[in-house]
Amino acid sequence: QVQLVESGGGLVQAGGSLRLSCAASGRPFSLYAMGWFRQAPGKEREFVAGVKWSGTSTYYADSVKGRFTISRDNAKNTVYLQMNSLKPEDTAVYYCAASRSAYLPRTIPDFGSWGQGTQVTVSS
Repeated sequence: QVQLVESGGGLVQAGGSLRLSCAASGRPFSLYAMGWFRQAPGKEREFVAGVKWSGTSTYYADSVKGRFTISRDNAKNTVYLQMNSLKPEDTAVYYCAASRSAYLPRTIPDFGSWGQGTQVTVSS
């Protein structure tokens, strides 16, 4: 499996921006589709965004489409989540995850490796 470590979370005002990073190690990064999930207090973990192993295909949850951008740099073994126009409802722990799926995975069982999460808090 691949090991994942997220960073970049923090406290930001509504309308602001944050950029999350996820560094991978242990297995060839380019073998994996990558995803970001989030979990708010008292809620289930939900899919946010995904990117194919090549970086050529990206896909998003409707709630973040147009505001968040996922990207990856296979040379740096890193995936990013640029979050703009943040809202209080974006407050959650954000998790990076890796999948060996050849398609566009977006469910929790599709992903076999997970990071420890990074807290994002958006104040109103």
